[in-house]
Amino acid sequence: MPPPAPVPARRAAALLLPALATACAGYVPFDGTLALAPEFERRLGAGWTEQIVVPFATDAALRHAIDERVSPAGSESRRRDAALDFIFGFVDLEYALAPTRTATETFAEATGNCLSFVNLFVAVGRERRLNPFFVEVEDYQRWNYQDGVVVSRGHMVAGMYVDGEMATYDFLPYRPKSYRDFRPITDLAATGHYYNNLGAEALMEGALDDAERWLDVAVRLTPDFDKAINNYGIVLLRRGRLADAVRVLEEGLQLHPDDVPMLTNLVRAHQLRGDNERAGELLDRLEDLNQASPFFYVYRGDAALAAGDAATALDYMRRALRADSEIPEVHVGLVRVYLSTGRLDEAKHHVERALRLDATHDEARKFAALIERGPP
Repeated sequence: MPPPAPVPARRAAALLLPALATACAGYVPFDGTLALAPEFERRLGAGWTEQIVVPFATDAALRHAIDERVSPAGSESRRRDAALDFIFGFVDLEYALAPTRTATETFAEATGNCLSFVNLFVAVGRERRLNPFFVEVEDYQRWNYQDGVVVSRGHMVAGMYVDGEMATYDFLPYRPKSYRDFRPITDLAATGHYYNNLGAEALMEGALDDAERWLDVAVRLTPDFDKAINNYGIVLLRRGRLADAVRVLEEGLQLHPDDVPMLTNLVRAHQLRGDNERAGELLDRLEDLNQASPFFYVYRGDAALAAGDAATALDYMRRALRADSEIPEVHVGLVRVYLSTGRLDEAKHHVERALRLDATHDEARKFAALIERGPP
């Protein structure tokens, strides 16, 4: 991992302010690296310090800033508010979807995504006698559909008991939120999530060496983590190691038999191997689940379009839209169908919707340029 960037000058200057009065001088903050070291060594080997970092660990610059700006005195709610003010006031953290950053990188760069925020919040809170922890939100998941496979990432928030009541803390806006379905996870699992995010980001960029390295770490740290298993299978698939990809995904389904992204990607792997019988069995299983992700419908729509059946393709894409209208890949799937049938107005409508959801989406931008040029 590259070293974190230096603290920007506007914050470095502020670190020269007189120190706040402190209390509880005898408090020793929780050391996540020390606590996890035995598990890291057991799962990654004696050289684990050369392979990974602890994403919520602090360094000297971050600890110094916390000492200057966040008092350890006062009630839990007061210290919680001070930690949030440090992140969103002093650091002035801004949202960026990628890359996922460690606590120290997030502090230094003042940007990050939801997991980056939680890494920093956990680091700051534990320095100030609070006990924040990682919470996986299970009713809000994030996928990316690319080249016929579904890349999996989750959504992470911070959890904490304050004055006896549990609350969760998300990135924007930074206030307690409630989710229908969430699950506190261990620090070890959170580290697996961090490396899965790095692997997923590398996958989307086509950096397969980096993706394989990070996802190998993720599955060794958390061998039952469905998203890491799924993404590791995709790396093997894209490297042409079809037998290995099938093995990884089939073993993953033993742990998570109704995992839609994993099932969808396993269908793709069997099709590429020419095992259409097994692929058909899995497709039937997906249909029977009756809870398919929008990406399953996009996948089926693309398959129908490739077979020349635009009507069936449109039906699947519309089902994807009903499942989730806030995913750019769903609108791009509709663009592919509408362009194939010459319905340019509908194609333009969905290109615009895709770009409103993600202005950087490469395929949507290519289709927008194509539509703008018009017919040859």
